[in-house]
Amino acid sequence: MRNPLRAFLTLMLSSFVLPAVAQSPPANTVRTPLAAGRLTSVVEMPLYFRLYRARLPAAGRSSYSAVNTMLYGLSGALTIDIGGTAQSLAEGKGVFIPAGQEATISASGSGSADFLVFVLTAGPNQRKPLLDRPAAVSELYRTPEPLPGLQPGPYEFSLIRVSLPAHMAANPPHYRSGAALYYVLSGTGAFTADGKTEPRPAGTSHFEHSGWVHQWANPGDGPLVLLQANISQEGIPAILPAQR
Repeated sequence: MRNPLRAFLTLMLSSFVLPAVAQSPPANTVRTPLAAGRLTSVVEMPLYFRLYRARLPAAGRSSYSAVNTMLYGLSGALTIDIGGTAQSLAEGKGVFIPAGQEATISASGSGSADFLVFVLTAGPNQRKPLLDRPAAVSELYRTPEPLPGLQPGPYEFSLIRVSLPAHMAANPPHYRSGAALYYVLSGTGAFTADGKTEPRPAGTSHFEHSGWVHQWANPGDGPLVLLQANISQEGIPAILPAQR
């Protein structure tokens, strides 16, 4: 026989709904691939990373004889013609220009265009201008020594935008299997390596060589956005966890 009291309590409890509590999922690091290329070999001669910032005036056009290069649009619009094939480069986008290709870079919008040029080259002291006039070019960084730890075989060359959420604690210790050259687009990061933590504010260039154990954190109130030109041996992860 059904218990009247139990039935009454069951009805009351089923009709009583607790107010919903909003639960946001934890924010994660977001990695956005922008461009990619393949290098058949990286050991014939020493390799160096270089980073430049360039500007073309409205309707300006400049020729470029490429080594392996990544372009990133900072502002304005560009048209990149590589071997007779044209493609657009909008703000926040990337494009790979392989070595040996002749390219033409043009400001295609109504105003000037600013862009970053990541270069992977065997000539660290090249005297020839990176781009001819009317491009205005300034060098931001060059590795003083050849990239260490590179191995025979093909490599992946990629351009990736990495966004770390506000107030993110230091990620687990890790290192690169190849090498990476960064540009801090926005925010101020905290970089820890060799027992020291140093700030990396917007506009900073930053290089990580193979095997260097380090951590990144974002103590700021907004996202930390990093632009990363990376090389890693094909089939091997670009980032490896450090052994504890």
